[in-house]
Amino acid sequence: MENNGTSLKDIIELLSQIEEDYTVPKNVRIKVKNVTTYLEENSQSIGVRVDKSLQELDEVADDPNVPSYIRTQIWNVVSLLESMSE
Repeated sequence: MENNGTSLKDIIELLSQIEEDYTVPKNVRIKVKNVTTYLEENSQSIGVRVDKSLQELDEVADDPNVPSYIRTQIWNVVSLLESMSE
């Protein structure tokens, strides 16, 4: 699925970069991995997968242990996912 030039594959790549950054707290990396899993899961519609991912990323963005530059990257991913769900 592609919208505004951004595909689901691109979003998963952005999430993978966050997941591989060891300056990110482990609990945050686990949640980001969960989001990647949700998005790769083909048993549900894209809308359901995006909604589940947005909920999880909202929790991550609110975590006080998340470094500010990672929070900005997460907001970027949230914005891309929201544009896909419209």
